[in-house]
Amino acid sequence: MKQQSTLTEYISQSIRDNWNLPALTNIDAVTYRYSDVAVKIAKYHLAFAHAGVAVGDKIAFCGRNSAEWAIGILASLTYGAVSVPILPGFTPETVEHLVNHSEARLLFADADTWNSVSADRMPAIDAAIRISDSSLLFSRSEKMTFAAENYNRLFGERYPGIFTPENVDYPVHNGGNLALINYTSGSTGFSKGVMLTYGNLWSNIQFSIDGLDFLKPGDTMLNMLPLAHMFGLTVELLHPLVKGCHVFMLSRTPSPAVLLGAFSKVHPKLVVTVPLIIEKMVKTRVFPKLRRPAMKVAIAVPLLRDKVLAKIRKALLEAFGGNLQQLIVGGAALDKDVEAFLRRIGFPFTVGYGMTECGPLICYAPWTRQRPGACGKAVDRMELRIASPYSNTRHPVGARLQCYERLLPQPRSHPRGIRRRMDEYRRHMPDRCRRICLYPRTRQKHDSRPVGTEHISRRNRTTDQQPAIGRRKSGGRPPGQTGSLDRTRC
Repeated sequence: MKQQSTLTEYISQSIRDNWNLPALTNIDAVTYRYSDVAVKIAKYHLAFAHAGVAVGDKIAFCGRNSAEWAIGILASLTYGAVSVPILPGFTPETVEHLVNHSEARLLFADADTWNSVSADRMPAIDAAIRISDSSLLFSRSEKMTFAAENYNRLFGERYPGIFTPENVDYPVHNGGNLALINYTSGSTGFSKGVMLTYGNLWSNIQFSIDGLDFLKPGDTMLNMLPLAHMFGLTVELLHPLVKGCHVFMLSRTPSPAVLLGAFSKVHPKLVVTVPLIIEKMVKTRVFPKLRRPAMKVAIAVPLLRDKVLAKIRKALLEAFGGNLQQLIVGGAALDKDVEAFLRRIGFPFTVGYGMTECGPLICYAPWTRQRPGACGKAVDRMELRIASPYSNTRHPVGARLQCYERLLPQPRSHPRGIRRRMDEYRRHMPDRCRRICLYPRTRQKHDSRPVGTEHISRRNRTTDQQPAIGRRKSGGRPPGQTGSLDRTRC
């Protein structure tokens, strides 16, 4: 695969090179080849242009994972519109607020989402489109109504002959242009509208291409994380698609039972998941057997121990479909006992770290080079610094580590804009935490130590260890918050 310098060039290249390969599949349902994806993208582009949607206009997406959801956001990104993915698990009031707050002109929604919201409370949208079949749910625009009812007519007029790979040539968008607004779930205090550029997305995808080089055209992958989360969108959708992989979409809640059935059908090479999945498998299926008296005796004998552990490793790999090359765990720290056991049997897993504001990758190392208790090294084009000299002392966990992203030349991994509300932090943070977290450069020379070449300890990561001020607890609001969401530039 030839390296490209922009996201849209990667998408164009992949569609042309893998024209007849399967691209997206709803499990137990329809499959779209790369050529089918290209046709649907072209129809959306023509509809957008006919309806007067301009480059930079906002298009919101809210619905369960599906191949059609993926095609919609690919059309938005390649057109030059600003995509606004919204979690379908948000309340109807929140969905309406985010659509209004983002200034979206169009809303792609599934039936459940649309039935729960009101168009009257979203006065800025011109139209709403059903994700599953591209039909019109609602319209205030005659042009959009015509376009949605005449996709095939517009397509036939624009491409009167055969639609070929040569027709796929999407415009190149500057790396500094806004590509996406992602509203976080508020795990570090309150929801934020994170503004990510085409350069942000390209940087993450380029690192995934370089660091996960075992994925080849035609390889299968299961998309189980929400596409409205940056990990699901970037690592499980855009990254495999630009490689020519076949992505299976899981629309159901990813419980262990559902996932095991999906793994047996998909046989993925790469799995990206949260610790709960692998922890449940090990704690409920493996550990109870190891506690049996006969198994304890077998493990105590060196020759038998190796055979027993090798058999367990094989069984775990089979549970993931039998074709697994690497399991990436993120979102929370992995249980220490589970991690130690997986390392003991040589299971191919690694633990990464990221956040929406970085689009999302921050730290990663392949499983062959991952250190126990760490979450990898800083990814390419990302700089991290330890902002506290007390990361290994008795000081409160919330004050141990503060990672931040230095401004780097485009394309870069930090977001184009997000308000951090440091004034609020100063007002509500205890004096001891304030000295450690907000003014680290006054503490001798510890803060000058770059960590880009070192493994980051998981117990000192920040996303779940931000200072307690500003964190949402028991449904309450952080200090000084009125419930409004910010979407501002730095």
